[in-house]
Amino acid sequence: MARRTGLREFQLSVAERLRTASTRTAVSSKLGFQVGGENWFVALHQVSEVIPVPQTVGVPLTHSWFRGVSNVRGNLYGIVDFAAFQGAEAIVPGMERRVILVSERIVAGSGLLVSRMLGLRNPEQFAPAARPLDAHPWVGAVYMDAGGTRWLELDLPALAREQRFLEVGA
Repeated sequence: MARRTGLREFQLSVAERLRTASTRTAVSSKLGFQVGGENWFVALHQVSEVIPVPQTVGVPLTHSWFRGVSNVRGNLYGIVDFAAFQGAEAIVPGMERRVILVSERIVAGSGLLVSRMLGLRNPEQFAPAARPLDAHPWVGAVYMDAGGTRWLELDLPALAREQRFLEVGA
């Protein structure tokens, strides 16, 4: 008899969790990364994957921020040094560098070279901050964490609409 009561309580508990799960708002995680000295994050649904820096073949007559093309599992990706693209110093070789592959739904065959990955971030733990007037169009919003560090939100669709990003030829 005690076993039936335990099973019944378990079934009621599962049913209640299923019922409340549909009404609960999902916490959307963001992928944190660093470019030079700035902290950024991007929505996970805008990213295909993050990979170690692949071997890249340079392309003549392109901007210095365009690192070249890479073969990633049989698909060609154009690799953009995100720091240099924004007018900062180019990202130097190092063990922590990574390439963020942009989702195919946004732009096909594009990757951003970043200084290092900072892991998943919960946007609810950040406080909104004022967006600088001179911010690039691909800066979606600005936030501050509990330690007072500024975080920029990357809007990949806005970056993909940027004419300069699409035309890598010098």
